[in-house]
Amino acid sequence: MFNQIFHHYFIKSLISFVLLFTWFSVHAKPPANYPFTSYNQALRAAKNSGKKIFVYYGRFGCGYCDKTNKESFSNNEIRKLYTKNYELVYIDAEGGKRLHLPSGERITEQQFGPLNKIIGTPYFMYLESDGRIIFTAPGFKTANDFIQFDKYITGQHYKKQSFAEFAKDASS
Repeated sequence: MFNQIFHHYFIKSLISFVLLFTWFSVHAKPPANYPFTSYNQALRAAKNSGKKIFVYYGRFGCGYCDKTNKESFSNNEIRKLYTKNYELVYIDAEGGKRLHLPSGERITEQQFGPLNKIIGTPYFMYLESDGRIIFTAPGFKTANDFIQFDKYITGQHYKKQSFAEFAKDASS
């Protein structure tokens, strides 16, 4: 009798552990309806297309990532602008996929954050087609913020002024 009870609770505990582990190991998801690709694919595509690269660095359970996805990336204008103007990359801050940097270095998605001095999510990066960083924007951003960032990048204002200067000029 004791063995049957022990076996029953052991199996239940094992199943609970597996389900809990599976729940915690779920990967972050990029916003729906966007053609996000891997970092490696985007670098290759950008070399061919000449487009800039937009990197969304997020993670599962990030409240501000969810807020950004629901409030900003649900905007149709953002989807059209970013799909047209950028090779889109989503990097899971807790992921283990291998990334091949333009320098030839190989790292994991988890190592991407510390390498780029990223301390929180969401974090957005705009890159040249060769992978050089143009501009970064940490934290939740509104749809209007993303529209302004797009104007800053596609208008090549980053070559002559900071984003703060650009935003000040745009508002006056």
